[in-house]
Amino acid sequence: MKLDNINHIFFDLDHTLWDFDRNSALAFERVFKFRNIPLGINDFLKVYMPVNFKYWERYRNDEVTKEALRYGRLKDSFDLLKFEADKVLIDNIAIDYIEYLPDHNHLLDGSKEVLEYLQETYVLHIITNGFEEVQHKKLINSGISKYFTTITTSEEAGVKKPHKQIFETALKKSSATPENSIMIGDNFEADCTGAVNCGIKPIFFDYYGDKEDVGIIHIKTLNELKIYL
Repeated sequence: MKLDNINHIFFDLDHTLWDFDRNSALAFERVFKFRNIPLGINDFLKVYMPVNFKYWERYRNDEVTKEALRYGRLKDSFDLLKFEADKVLIDNIAIDYIEYLPDHNHLLDGSKEVLEYLQETYVLHIITNGFEEVQHKKLINSGISKYFTTITTSEEAGVKKPHKQIFETALKKSSATPENSIMIGDNFEADCTGAVNCGIKPIFFDYYGDKEDVGIIHIKTLNELKIYL
Protein backbone atom coordinates (compact mmCIF):
# COMPACT_ATOMS: atom_id res chain seq x y z
CA MET A 1 0.00 0.00 0.00
CA LYS A 2 3.01 2.25 -0.53
CA LEU A 3 2.35 5.65 -2.06
CA ASP A 4 4.05 6.14 -5.41
CA ASN A 5 5.93 9.12 -6.84
CA ILE A 6 6.50 10.86 -3.51
CA ASN A 7 9.79 12.68 -3.03
CA HIS A 8 9.01 15.31 -0.40
CA ILE A 9 7.33 14.93 3.00
CA PHE A 10 6.06 17.96 4.89
CA PHE A 11 5.41 17.57 8.63
CA ASP A 12 3.56 19.70 11.10
CA LEU A 13 5.56 20.04 14.35
CA ASP A 14 3.40 20.43 17.47
CA HIS A 15 1.26 17.38 18.32
CA THR A 16 2.77 15.60 15.32
CA LEU A 17 6.45 15.16 16.22
CA TRP A 18 7.00 17.43 19.22
CA ASP A 19 5.05 16.41 22.35
CA PHE A 20 3.38 19.77 22.90
CA ASP A 21 1.06 18.72 25.73
CA ARG A 22 3.83 17.22 27.86
CA ASN A 23 6.33 19.99 27.19
CA SER A 24 3.74 22.69 27.77
CA ALA A 25 2.78 21.21 31.14
CA LEU A 26 6.43 21.15 32.21
CA ALA A 27 6.90 24.77 31.12
CA PHE A 28 3.86 25.91 33.09
CA GLU A 29 5.05 24.00 36.17
CA ARG A 30 8.30 25.93 36.01
CA VAL A 31 6.55 29.27 35.46
CA PHE A 32 4.09 28.75 38.31
CA LYS A 33 6.90 27.85 40.68
CA PHE A 34 8.96 30.87 39.63
CA ARG A 35 6.00 33.26 39.91
CA ASN A 36 4.55 31.64 43.06
CA ILE A 37 1.21 30.92 41.38
CA PRO A 38 -0.91 28.92 43.89
CA LEU A 39 -2.73 26.79 41.34
CA GLY A 40 -2.46 23.04 40.82
CA ILE A 41 -0.98 22.43 37.39
CA ASN A 42 -3.54 19.75 36.51
CA ASP A 43 -6.45 21.97 37.53
CA PHE A 44 -5.02 24.80 35.46
CA LEU A 45 -4.37 22.66 32.37
CA LYS A 46 -7.86 21.17 32.44
CA VAL A 47 -9.22 24.69 31.94
CA TYR A 48 -6.37 26.11 29.86
CA MET A 49 -6.14 23.45 27.14
CA PRO A 50 -9.61 23.98 25.61
CA VAL A 51 -9.22 27.76 25.97
CA ASN A 52 -5.86 27.61 24.21
CA PHE A 53 -7.32 25.42 21.45
CA LYS A 54 -10.04 27.99 20.76
CA TYR A 55 -7.55 30.85 20.72
CA TRP A 56 -5.37 29.02 18.20
CA GLU A 57 -8.43 28.44 16.05
CA ARG A 58 -9.15 32.17 16.16
CA TYR A 59 -5.48 32.93 15.46
CA ARG A 60 -5.54 30.70 12.37
CA ASN A 61 -8.61 32.61 11.18
CA ASP A 62 -6.89 35.97 11.78
CA GLU A 63 -9.43 36.89 14.46
CA VAL A 64 -6.77 37.58 17.11
CA THR A 65 -3.14 38.68 16.99
CA LYS A 66 -0.21 36.73 18.40
CA GLU A 67 -0.11 39.12 21.35
CA ALA A 68 -3.86 38.76 21.99
CA LEU A 69 -3.53 34.97 21.90
CA ARG A 70 -0.67 34.91 24.39
CA TYR A 71 -2.48 37.21 26.82
CA GLY A 72 -6.09 36.15 26.29
CA ARG A 73 -5.63 32.42 26.77
CA LEU A 74 -4.10 33.06 30.19
CA LYS A 75 -6.55 35.78 31.23
CA ASP A 76 -9.57 33.67 30.28
CA SER A 77 -8.18 30.60 32.05
CA PHE A 78 -7.44 32.51 35.25
CA ASP A 79 -10.91 34.10 35.14
CA LEU A 80 -12.53 30.66 34.84
CA LEU A 81 -10.48 29.48 37.80
CA LYS A 82 -11.37 32.65 39.75
CA PHE A 83 -7.69 33.43 40.20
CA GLU A 84 -6.96 37.14 40.34
CA ALA A 85 -4.04 38.18 38.18
CA ASP A 86 -3.33 41.69 36.97
CA LYS A 87 -2.11 42.54 33.48
CA VAL A 88 1.53 42.82 34.53
CA LEU A 89 1.54 39.33 36.05
CA ILE A 90 -0.22 37.80 33.04
CA ASP A 91 2.22 39.49 30.66
CA ASN A 92 5.15 38.15 32.68
CA ILE A 93 3.71 34.63 32.74
CA ALA A 94 3.17 34.78 28.97
CA ILE A 95 6.79 35.84 28.42
CA ASP A 96 8.15 33.21 30.82
CA TYR A 97 6.10 30.45 29.20
CA ILE A 98 7.37 31.22 25.69
CA GLU A 99 10.93 31.37 27.04
CA TYR A 100 10.69 28.08 28.94
CA LEU A 101 8.64 26.08 26.45
CA PRO A 102 11.49 25.07 24.09
CA ASP A 103 13.63 24.02 27.07
CA HIS A 104 11.44 20.90 27.40
CA ASN A 105 11.75 18.71 24.36
CA HIS A 106 10.00 15.40 24.66
CA LEU A 107 9.06 13.95 21.29
CA LEU A 108 6.07 11.77 20.49
CA ASP A 109 6.62 8.02 20.40
CA GLY A 110 8.38 6.93 17.24
CA SER A 111 9.37 10.41 16.05
CA LYS A 112 13.11 9.90 15.69
CA GLU A 113 12.75 6.32 14.48
CA VAL A 114 10.34 7.38 11.74
CA LEU A 115 12.44 10.39 10.71
CA GLU A 116 15.54 8.18 10.45
CA TYR A 117 13.56 5.74 8.32
CA LEU A 118 12.05 8.38 6.04
CA GLN A 119 15.18 10.43 5.43
CA GLU A 120 16.72 7.47 3.63
CA THR A 121 14.22 7.88 0.80
CA TYR A 122 12.56 11.29 1.07
CA VAL A 123 13.41 14.95 1.56
CA LEU A 124 11.78 16.11 4.78
CA HIS A 125 10.35 19.54 5.64
CA ILE A 126 8.36 21.36 8.33
CA ILE A 127 5.30 23.58 7.87
CA THR A 128 4.09 25.09 11.14
CA ASN A 129 1.73 27.76 12.42
CA GLY A 130 3.83 28.08 15.56
CA PHE A 131 5.75 31.23 16.36
CA GLU A 132 8.98 31.75 14.43
CA GLU A 133 11.21 32.37 17.46
CA VAL A 134 9.95 29.29 19.29
CA GLN A 135 9.64 26.63 16.58
CA HIS A 136 13.27 26.78 15.47
CA LYS A 137 14.40 26.39 19.09
CA LYS A 138 12.13 23.37 19.52
CA LEU A 139 13.64 21.68 16.48
CA ILE A 140 17.22 22.39 17.54
CA ASN A 141 16.80 21.59 21.23
CA SER A 142 14.94 18.33 20.56
CA GLY A 143 17.67 17.16 18.19
CA ILE A 144 15.51 16.78 15.08
CA SER A 145 16.40 19.90 13.07
CA LYS A 146 19.02 17.85 11.18
CA TYR A 147 16.30 15.82 9.48
CA PHE A 148 14.66 18.79 7.75
CA THR A 149 15.82 20.55 4.62
CA THR A 150 13.38 23.47 4.95
CA ILE A 151 11.27 24.95 7.74
CA THR A 152 8.34 27.19 6.82
CA THR A 153 6.50 29.10 9.54
CA SER A 154 3.27 31.03 9.24
CA GLU A 155 5.01 34.22 10.31
CA GLU A 156 7.48 33.83 7.47
CA ALA A 157 4.73 33.07 4.93
CA GLY A 158 2.48 35.85 6.18
CA VAL A 159 -0.50 33.48 6.46
CA LYS A 160 -1.38 30.45 8.53
CA LYS A 161 -2.41 26.94 7.59
CA PRO A 162 -4.86 26.09 6.04
CA HIS A 163 -4.23 29.12 3.77
CA LYS A 164 -2.91 28.01 0.39
CA GLN A 165 -0.09 30.54 0.43
CA ILE A 166 1.86 28.90 3.27
CA PHE A 167 1.92 25.60 1.37
CA GLU A 168 2.96 27.40 -1.82
CA THR A 169 5.76 29.11 0.11
CA ALA A 170 6.95 25.76 1.43
CA LEU A 171 6.81 24.16 -2.03
CA LYS A 172 8.82 27.00 -3.54
CA LYS A 173 11.47 26.82 -0.82
CA SER A 174 11.82 23.07 -1.22
CA SER A 175 11.62 22.93 -5.04
CA ALA A 176 8.86 20.36 -4.56
CA THR A 177 5.63 20.04 -6.50
CA PRO A 178 2.20 19.22 -5.07
CA GLU A 179 2.17 15.98 -7.07
CA ASN A 180 5.35 14.62 -5.46
CA SER A 181 4.57 15.77 -1.92
CA ILE A 182 2.81 14.54 1.22
CA MET A 183 1.63 16.60 4.21
CA ILE A 184 1.40 14.93 7.63
CA GLY A 185 -0.30 16.66 10.55
CA ASP A 186 -2.66 16.35 13.48
CA ASN A 187 -5.05 19.20 12.67
CA PHE A 188 -7.50 18.04 10.04
CA GLU A 189 -8.50 21.51 8.86
CA ALA A 190 -5.13 23.24 9.01
CA ASP A 191 -2.91 20.40 7.81
CA CYS A 192 -5.08 18.10 5.72
CA THR A 193 -7.71 20.38 4.20
CA GLY A 194 -5.03 23.00 3.63
CA ALA A 195 -2.81 20.49 1.84
CA VAL A 196 -5.66 19.20 -0.35
CA ASN A 197 -6.54 22.73 -1.39
CA CYS A 198 -2.98 23.11 -2.63
CA GLY A 199 -2.99 19.74 -4.44
CA ILE A 200 -0.82 17.97 -1.86
CA LYS A 201 -1.76 14.50 -0.62
CA PRO A 202 -2.54 14.51 3.13
CA ILE A 203 -2.03 12.01 5.91
CA PHE A 204 -4.02 12.72 9.06
CA PHE A 205 -2.22 11.90 12.31
CA ASP A 206 -4.99 11.31 14.84
CA TYR A 207 -2.93 12.48 17.81
CA TYR A 208 -5.70 12.04 20.37
CA GLY A 209 -6.99 8.84 18.74
CA ASP A 210 -10.60 9.99 18.87
CA LYS A 211 -11.58 10.34 15.21
CA GLU A 212 -13.52 7.91 13.06
CA ASP A 213 -12.99 7.48 9.32
CA VAL A 214 -12.10 10.89 7.86
CA GLY A 215 -11.92 9.90 4.19
CA ILE A 216 -8.14 10.12 3.82
CA ILE A 217 -5.15 8.14 5.07
CA HIS A 218 -5.59 8.14 8.83
CA ILE A 219 -2.90 7.02 11.29
CA LYS A 220 -2.89 6.86 15.08
CA THR A 221 0.83 6.19 15.58
CA LEU A 222 3.80 7.60 13.70
CA ASN A 223 5.16 4.12 13.00
CA GLU A 224 2.11 3.50 10.80
CA LEU A 225 3.72 5.83 8.26
CA LYS A 226 5.95 2.92 7.28
CA ILE A 227 2.89 1.24 5.78
CA TYR A 228 2.48 4.04 3.27
CA LEU A 229 5.98 5.48 2.80
